[in-house]
Amino acid sequence: MNVRTRTLLTRLAVVAALGCAPLAALVAPATAQAGPWKPPLQSRWQYQLQGNAKYAATGGVNVDICAAPQSGGACVRPSVFDIDLYADGDVVGNNTTLNTAAVKAVHARGAKAICYVDAGSIEEYRPDYQQFVDWHKSHGNSLLGKPFSKEFPNERWANINNDQGQRDFLLKMMAARVDKCAQAGFDGVEFDVVNAHEEGKTVTGWTVSPATQLVYNRALADLAHRKGLSAALKNDLSQAGELVSSFDYAVNEECFQFDECGELSVFVKAGKPVFQVEYETAPATFCPKAAKLGINAIKKAVDYSLKDMPYKPCK
Repeated sequence: MNVRTRTLLTRLAVVAALGCAPLAALVAPATAQAGPWKPPLQSRWQYQLQGNAKYAATGGVNVDICAAPQSGGACVRPSVFDIDLYADGDVVGNNTTLNTAAVKAVHARGAKAICYVDAGSIEEYRPDYQQFVDWHKSHGNSLLGKPFSKEFPNERWANINNDQGQRDFLLKMMAARVDKCAQAGFDGVEFDVVNAHEEGKTVTGWTVSPATQLVYNRALADLAHRKGLSAALKNDLSQAGELVSSFDYAVNEECFQFDECGELSVFVKAGKPVFQVEYETAPATFCPKAAKLGINAIKKAVDYSLKDMPYKPCK
């Protein structure tokens, strides 16, 4: 997956907490609870990471959205909402309010909510950001890498290697975020930026092997499952076949534009849905392909913003 797409997508969305402990601290017995939610293979979804002040009561999330699909007919509603862990700061006035109100409203409408969490880059605007900085400085500047992109220099690639305990620390921080997802009532978690191995040192600042990426990604899925939440694999198409058994569904950006969607067939064949979004490609172009592959595809804004509108599901 190309960096440009993920950069424009996730960083336009939102402008997210603990010290240092070994990975062993993450494997304490989980409390008994029902198994994670498993979405049906065919599930209509909505991707909204930016708030709309019109819907202040739900942190800016439009839970009543209804739009006519590309296939025609009356407007249809999503049964799955992928939204940020936190309510939009421009709507609620801070960066610490969990999206609990939105999740409750989503559930009241019979739908499910996926919690967006950035697990592979560190964003300055998250409430736990200083803990990453402090750890980085106290461990030989070994955690925070290059700026994610020229467009978004206010976040940096995380080093998921573990020669100084970086991965252990990151997983503890991600565990705290997943705890908050569960606290807010979410049903699943989308872990973003989990393909540093594909981008390479020139982009990230770190040398990450495919094997290291697999260890980290599988650990993330386990964090979600241990809290009774399902887990989404975001992009990392080159490892889809190796990770399909660990994740419950996939989230992808622009695989039709870049002719990559075939890599996700392993999820569909396993009965696990693929939630997919296109920005620059017209629905008339990608929707027939999505139908053939069994992918749940939607069209969002050409400028890569993730507001409630536009929203055009294929069917």
